[in-house]
Amino acid sequence: MTDTTALERGIGAAPTRARRRRFQWRDPWGHPRGLALVTWIYILWSIVPVLLAIRFAFNSGRSRSAAQGWSLRWFWKDPNLSVFHDPTLSSALQQSLTLAFFAMLIATPLGVALALGLQRWRGPGSGTANVLTLLPLVTPELVFAVGLFLLFTTAFKVLGLGTTAQVIGHVTFSMSFVVVIVRGRLATIGGDLEEAAADLGAPPWDVVRRILVPLLLPAIAASLLIVFALSIDDFVVSQYLASGADTTTVPMRIYAQARAAPTPALNALATIMLTVTLLALGLAYLVFRLMTRGEGGGSAIGQLAGIEAGIDAGGSK
Repeated sequence: MTDTTALERGIGAAPTRARRRRFQWRDPWGHPRGLALVTWIYILWSIVPVLLAIRFAFNSGRSRSAAQGWSLRWFWKDPNLSVFHDPTLSSALQQSLTLAFFAMLIATPLGVALALGLQRWRGPGSGTANVLTLLPLVTPELVFAVGLFLLFTTAFKVLGLGTTAQVIGHVTFSMSFVVVIVRGRLATIGGDLEEAAADLGAPPWDVVRRILVPLLLPAIAASLLIVFALSIDDFVVSQYLASGADTTTVPMRIYAQARAAPTPALNALATIMLTVTLLALGLAYLVFRLMTRGEGGGSAIGQLAGIEAGIDAGGSK
């Protein structure tokens, strides 16, 4: 009797388990089977070539396909072919850093001012202005670069191509990123703080200087570093607006020499650029997180009281 009951239970449980397995595979809200495996395959497919390129940057020999020990020869130890001793590579690195510095210095304040204006503009044409501001984010970079090339070779022949045109191009496409970051911060802090400060009798300039700018500092710092990373990494705009060898950037140099017979110094140059870009992005993230720490909640009046207390404490000292 017991054996017969157990057998019947086993026979009845088998279809139930099969139905449960079919339901799990068809259930869109169930555990995503295989998603972790696909994700790791994609990550490895993306990262392994980069790691290989970095590995050969530290090669002792000239090979870019066979490991030949470890050395810093191609960074600065080789007296003729290393990054810091080869005039073409060091000039490209210097040009990239110059463009990134000026783009960061110009695009960030312009983007902050534009974000403030767009956030408060409620009249006719505000929607069109918002769309035009974000247009560089969705415009194909090749189309954008060709447009700038035609602009500087026809309408603005006085400026022409070169470093100035490259800086203007970098500022133009990176300013939209600043607008997005700063407007996101403005939406987070709201307008209650400024209204409360005005109700307490603060002049408009003091509202901007003592209330708005301190609250926008995390977004401004993040924007500076992100513009730097975007500019130093750009290839298409820099390529179309370059005027010669003296305006060649790191991405342009890598593209020009990668298909020839370069030494591992090219890998070293790419490694330097990758490191600088990742450091800028990581620093932007850390700065934003540190400067917005402790803003999980609280009313506008409470935040304003904290700012005013800090100001009063600084003044009493």
